Amino acid sequence: MAPPLRAAPPRLREAPPPAAAPAPLPEPLPEPAADSAPRAGFESLVGGRLPIWIGGVALVLAGFFLVRYSIENGLLGPAARTLLAALFGAALVAASEAARRAPQTRDDPRVAQALAGAGVASLYATLYLAAALYHLIAPGAAFVAMLAVTAAALGLSLRHGPPTAAMALVGGFVAPLIAGFDAAGIGPLLVYLTLFLAALFGLAIRRGWGWLALAACVAGFGWINFLAVALGGVPGDLPAVGAFTMLLAAGASAAFAATGIASRWLRIAPLVAGLVQLVALAPALDFSPLAWGFYLVLAAATLALTARQPTYAPASLAALALLLVLEGLALVQPDRGFAPVAAGIATLLFALPGHGWALRERHWAALAAAGTSGPLLVAHAAAPDLLAAWNWGMLELAAAAACGHLAWRLHRAAQPAMQPAATLAAGLLAAVGLAQFVPVSWLALPLTVVLVGLALWARVARVPALFVLPALPFVAALIAAALPIAGFAELLFASATGDRLPFAHLPAAATLLQSLALPVAALLATLLDPRQLGRAREWLGGTAITLGLLLVYALAKQPLAIDTLPRFVAWGFVERALLTQACLAAGWLMLKRQRLPRLGGVLLMLGLCRFVWFDLVLFNPALVAQSVGPLPLINAAFLHAALAAFWLWSLAPARGFRAAAALFTLVAALVAVRQATHGDLLTGPVSTGENGGYSAILLGVSGFWLWRGIAARHHDLRLAGLGLLTVVTCKVFLIDAAALDGLLRILSFLGLGVALIAIGWGYGRFLGSPAPAAPESDAAT
Repeated sequence: MAPPLRAAPPRLREAPPPAAAPAPLPEPLPEPAADSAPRAGFESLVGGRLPIWIGGVALVLAGFFLVRYSIENGLLGPAARTLLAALFGAALVAASEAARRAPQTRDDPRVAQALAGAGVASLYATLYLAAALYHLIAPGAAFVAMLAVTAAALGLSLRHGPPTAAMALVGGFVAPLIAGFDAAGIGPLLVYLTLFLAALFGLAIRRGWGWLALAACVAGFGWINFLAVALGGVPGDLPAVGAFTMLLAAGASAAFAATGIASRWLRIAPLVAGLVQLVALAPALDFSPLAWGFYLVLAAATLALTARQPTYAPASLAALALLLVLEGLALVQPDRGFAPVAAGIATLLFALPGHGWALRERHWAALAAAGTSGPLLVAHAAAPDLLAAWNWGMLELAAAAACGHLAWRLHRAAQPAMQPAATLAAGLLAAVGLAQFVPVSWLALPLTVVLVGLALWARVARVPALFVLPALPFVAALIAAALPIAGFAELLFASATGDRLPFAHLPAAATLLQSLALPVAALLATLLDPRQLGRAREWLGGTAITLGLLLVYALAKQPLAIDTLPRFVAWGFVERALLTQACLAAGWLMLKRQRLPRLGGVLLMLGLCRFVWFDLVLFNPALVAQSVGPLPLINAAFLHAALAAFWLWSLAPARGFRAAAALFTLVAALVAVRQATHGDLLTGPVSTGENGGYSAILLGVSGFWLWRGIAARHHDLRLAGLGLLTVVTCKVFLIDAAALDGLLRILSFLGLGVALIAIGWGYGRFLGSPAPAAPESDAAT
């Protein structure tokens, strides 16, 4: 048996914790002593750092100006001046070592750094004086001394850090300016700058100082530009400047990579700057083989770097672009010299590795396409007289085949990224090459061939970007046909403003067929594929359709060739009616079959606008004499209006079509009366019989509309009939009755009365009859 449960003892209230004793107040801090260290900031910078570095610069300048003063005043000879400068530099270096060890200065390394940097700069300047200015030592000894100073600078920079390197950089580049840069010639100066830059780049690589490599590169290009301006009249020294540029660009780019500079754009900047500099120097070098050699060697180095690291790909593309600029500048010179050979070498330089490695990276495919097409096209454009036309054509077709093969290889390798570039290069080369075998007037033929080829290739490759390319040859064809298109614009303006003989403004039919027919037809066929042309599909398709209509219009104007006023009177209305009816019939057919309904709507509206503007407003045959035919009902005027009404009535499910059809029906009725009373020419006054005829036929039309509206349950058609009936009634009472008297007036009112009674009786029976449950036609209206 389980033991009984005991009740839990009552919980005792815990006593509250004792109150914490208040914390003692902090003792006040002692006031800083008057000679304590200053806070970091403006005071530390201005009072503690800048004076040391400014002092170091001042020491360097003191040594330079001491030597210069001795030169200007003839106090010392060349040997003594050089020895004095060397002793001054050595003393500064020794002072830096002493400052590094002395108890008073060893805790502040900036003093030793400033003295060491000033000493290095002084020693560089001394070497320049001894070797270049005074020729106290032979070139071989100068080279050995330069190596010694460079080794000393490297050792001191490694010992004292970046400030010493910065002082050495400043001193080494400024020294030639102080002593006179051209005192010993440009060659020794460039040797000095080359060795000095090599030392700086080596130091930067050893310590990982990217800033030093960048500063040395900027200073080196500064010297190049300074020398290019200063030596403008002494081209004999410029080849050495070109060689220095080539070495600086390659060395700086390598140094940037070795020092760990991460930015790809900084790494390629020296190469691009060197290429630009060589292009700028080439005209001063008369585009000589040496100038081309400098550029091609640096371009080859850029390609080699790109092969090792894709980071340099933009530099290779920039090298190719600048090459095309250099090639164009060279080939437009009266003496082309080495330029044609260099263009061929450049093509091989870029195209061969591009085609070989096209499947590795996309930039190689870009180099292949641009390297194959660019130099050849620039050479053709800048110097077409170098070869015969058929030779150019064969070269360009061969290059087009190479680019086409490149596009096929990219397609087989499922690399769509660069297929548009390769295809574009192939199309451009093919168009230019084929153009060499046809007359200028038939330029549209090769463009059409390329257009069709690009469209077919897009269907095979199925790369979205390829479907846009057929637009380019079409636009080129439009540019080539600018004059015929301008003739069309003049024709349309003249015709729309009332010129009765627009045929005189029409371009020649042969010219139109040669320049526009083929590309327009090809683009219209391309539109059958909904993927073609991309975003440009609408406006290019609209342009092609407009030009196609204008071409049909121009061809349709040829048989009658209305170029005189008598021919306008005899055939003007007939020709205009035929063209309008062609638009209406084509639009009606497309809308009826729902094939290209947008185009059908445009054609239908075009036909209606032509009818209204030309046949009712501008060249109304009742106002402007034009032959319409002598037979009643079987004449151009009546058939023209009746056919327009027929096309619209057959599209009548929409109320807008029925309203327009009703208006054209009225026009046909009025034309029938006018032609019956006037014959072939509709001009002249309105006779009494004609006026009554209008009333009679309009009354018949209103009765027909009422009957048809009642039978087909078209509410709007019934309203139109009632409205027309009201107008006819008012006309008879107010106009016709005033012009008649006697028996004619009685007969007119009698006929009107009978007709109105019959219409009213029939309409009343319609209104009184019950409506069907769900009349289909009324539901539509």
